[in-house]
Amino acid sequence: MVVTTGPILNSAVNGLRPVQMVTVKMINRSLTQNASILIQGYVLDQVRTIYVEQLFNLNPNAVFTNDYIANVDGYEFKVSVEDHDAIEVSVWGKDGAGHIVSAHRLVSSEL
Repeated sequence: MVVTTGPILNSAVNGLRPVQMVTVKMINRSLTQNASILIQGYVLDQVRTIYVEQLFNLNPNAVFTNDYIANVDGYEFKVSVEDHDAIEVSVWGKDGAGHIVSAHRLVSSEL
């Protein structure tokens, strides 16, 4: 399974980008199966440049949450899960104070 946010525009308004940080949250709903997860984050400028690459295992019935810097004009996050269908993913854009920016919120059903 591969899910992606697709390209997200984060242009500055009055000198400040709406999103400074992205939180990726996942849950493994399986009660027995580990999941091998790869998270990749890209800066979207003149070229697509990877700046986040994290590979890990998510235990059964476990939750993963991590924050990534996103103070760029455009970004994309991609989550790859090997042979597993019980993983749910959400991606939350947050401002400098840590408040969710609703236009940059993507939940499992939208990814």
